[in-house]
Amino acid sequence: MTAAARITTDQVSRARDLVKAVDRGFESKVVGQRRLRESLLIGLLTGGHVLLESVPGLAKTTAAHALATAIGGSFKRIQCTPDLLPSDIVGTQIYDASQGAFVTQLGPVHANFVLLDEINRSSAKTQSAMLEAMQERQTSIGGKVYKVPEPFLVLATQNPIEQEGTYQLPEAQLDRFMLKDLLDYPSPGEEAEVVRRIDSGIFERPNQAMIDIADARELQRIAGSVYLDKAVLDYITFIVAATRRARDVLPPELARYVEIGASPRASIAFAKAARASALLQGRDHVIPEDVRHLAHRVLRHRVLLTYEATADDVRVETIIDAVVRSVRTP
Repeated sequence: MTAAARITTDQVSRARDLVKAVDRGFESKVVGQRRLRESLLIGLLTGGHVLLESVPGLAKTTAAHALATAIGGSFKRIQCTPDLLPSDIVGTQIYDASQGAFVTQLGPVHANFVLLDEINRSSAKTQSAMLEAMQERQTSIGGKVYKVPEPFLVLATQNPIEQEGTYQLPEAQLDRFMLKDLLDYPSPGEEAEVVRRIDSGIFERPNQAMIDIADARELQRIAGSVYLDKAVLDYITFIVAATRRARDVLPPELARYVEIGASPRASIAFAKAARASALLQGRDHVIPEDVRHLAHRVLRHRVLLTYEATADDVRVETIIDAVVRSVRTP
């Protein structure tokens, strides 16, 4: 659906100032990784969750902590292991001898920013414990409901190299993530800057809040009011629908690799993320380029390929690019 009212020039200017302030806090700790910064900001502006896939050591934890601190929010990191229990994440009831009663101890998921490190190392039961928090923004402990704080952003990571002792995320949970991003190594210059900053002691200095939680919520309200024209919305839904009828829109040599297309959640994610992307670019309206810019991140975990695609080394991004090309740009 389109926004109820178009945002004003003053609101766009206000959002630009707030984003610049957050950027200063982010860049004080993170070198490069511009796409990671954009994905995290889109998640913040939309309330959507982000799944990151990369080898270790590419500043995922540092980036999430820097963004949380920049908005004055709380941050929790959960190292996922096969023996991690659902209660370790959402919380549990413990007996307090001094009170002679059970008291509730909330788990680390009750934070503004939650980093689930190597989520695929946790068991399916523990992974499912995150679904209520991610989708309903609440947890249930001892029959009582506890709301998570707002804003609330789950950042989960996966290591694509090591698969021993891991549990593949089910499609239902993958669909809960608004974006999936793949991170690459920094350039030699960026890597040298990281070493220089470590030598100078920058990373040992405490981070400072650049804006506050109220400002972050204001950013979310502004992003939700960015104008989305009907033609662009139709463009989004046509792209998503095309993934579900690949045999009708793709060449046979590519269509045979598509097993399942994206659900309507992809259209919802596209609309929200495109609004946030437009606002980050200083615009009060969405253009088709915003949609194409986000296509890989919105669809790569929602379009499932056959085993034949894996055997033939066909990447999902190749299929997504072909689908986007098959839909006429408004």
